[in-house]
Amino acid sequence: MLRTGMVAVVVGAALAVGGVAVVASPWWWMAAVPLAALGVIGVWDLAQRRHSVLRNYPVIGHARFLLERIRPELQQYFVERSFDGRPFDRDIRSIVYERAKGTAAEEPFGTERDVYQAGYEYLVPSMAPCPVPEHPPRVRIGGPDCTRPYDMALLNVSAMSFGSLSANAVLALNQGAAAGGFAHDTGEGGLSEYHLRPGGDLVWEIGTGYFGCRTRDGDFDAGEFAEKASGESVRCVSLKLSQGAKPGIGGVLPGAKVNAEIARVRDVPEGRTVVSPPYHRVFSTPRELVRFIARMRELSGGKPAGFKLCLGSRRQFLAVCKAMIEEGTAPDFIIVDGAEGGTGAAPLEFADHIGTPLTEGLMTVHNALVGAGLRDRIRIGASGKIATGADLVKRLIQGADYGNAARAMMFAVGCIQAQRCHTNTCPVGVTTQDPRRARALDVGDKAARVRRLQEATVGSALQIMASMGVTDPAQLHPHMLRRRVDPQTVRSYDALYEWLSPGQLLVEPPADWAVDWKAADPDHFTV
Repeated sequence: MLRTGMVAVVVGAALAVGGVAVVASPWWWMAAVPLAALGVIGVWDLAQRRHSVLRNYPVIGHARFLLERIRPELQQYFVERSFDGRPFDRDIRSIVYERAKGTAAEEPFGTERDVYQAGYEYLVPSMAPCPVPEHPPRVRIGGPDCTRPYDMALLNVSAMSFGSLSANAVLALNQGAAAGGFAHDTGEGGLSEYHLRPGGDLVWEIGTGYFGCRTRDGDFDAGEFAEKASGESVRCVSLKLSQGAKPGIGGVLPGAKVNAEIARVRDVPEGRTVVSPPYHRVFSTPRELVRFIARMRELSGGKPAGFKLCLGSRRQFLAVCKAMIEEGTAPDFIIVDGAEGGTGAAPLEFADHIGTPLTEGLMTVHNALVGAGLRDRIRIGASGKIATGADLVKRLIQGADYGNAARAMMFAVGCIQAQRCHTNTCPVGVTTQDPRRARALDVGDKAARVRRLQEATVGSALQIMASMGVTDPAQLHPHMLRRRVDPQTVRSYDALYEWLSPGQLLVEPPADWAVDWKAADPDHFTV
């Protein structure tokens, strides 16, 4: 209302000064014309639906776009706000924005990366490229115990909760997923009407707080879970063990964001800060975890059930693998979150120093499942800064079957990385529960951007694979991804890392895995 009022004041002032110019002196036109111009711009900003920042900050919001135009000259100033801390590398944010808007992402003058610097990675093209597949492949999620499998897209919306995100942001994400035929992970904040209304496919995530299926004292409510999981939009159910930016501690939703609606969705008191426990009450051993995942699948009516984690101890994950073998059941999917993942509520020390990065986490989980003879029944999702087709192809080579994107999807719905997520004052209506700010996010426009981003990113991945002589992700191999070890040496992932063969841990574990495999206990989370 304040911003609308200010625009109205400017328009009124322009009319008044214009009247004085007509009646008294033409010199007053020098003031009337600029005021009229500002008034017209302000009215247009409030009425348009393409740019959320202009709807919340009419007139002055144009300064942001001016800075974007001169950004190449201010590269060092903006480097800390680049997508992943790298010196721009053609600015991944720009690629995401352009694809979401449906504009070209090509730029001239070659790569901005130092291709001879240690750590540089590249994919290997083929001398016999293949045609790009007409339809993107999908990944069947559902092992032998699953009666209602789901065909997952190669790229989906990663976990972001209602409460952390505004209602309009959730609506845009789900509406985009529904239009594009890909899945939307709810995050641990409960199953809201904004997830359900557009009809997009959902992966319902349950965290340590059991929001949306929670008893008064904070325990898991099996009856409420079964009722909600039976909904047609819920395609998979997922148990969050940990997340990338802060493994080992629970989530935090500031009390200023916990309005009556969020309190109802989460089954928590209104206006009080919500802190998820760092641990689950429903299990305390690897064996109990495996049994609970099986119970989630049963309660959901046979839908795919899995869990998400940021990997820590390899020995503990091997203990879970042993529990799967001994119990004769396994999750249908495992989502591996990288320690480089982002969140607005992570302590700096956790974000910088705790957890396994996605590359190592993916390969460890993939190899553990292969070595334990379980990989053929469990699909792996990768979650951690997947924003481009190249990112997705790399993760598929490293062991994933599909990918999830969070930050890129936030960019698609208008995030400008103002880093005000925890303050409830997001300038573009993405991470706020202030209805005046959230209204600036136009659901229809941003949903279209979400769909276009996913479609363009998957299309880019398929085009890259075709250039590598591959028509299906199953044909990708570690030797197709190379890393420069030093200025003179390049190694393929096939040579850099050890890749287990099916059932190898059960027969003769390699020396590097033998100690952990022997010590792994399905009845204890031993580090």
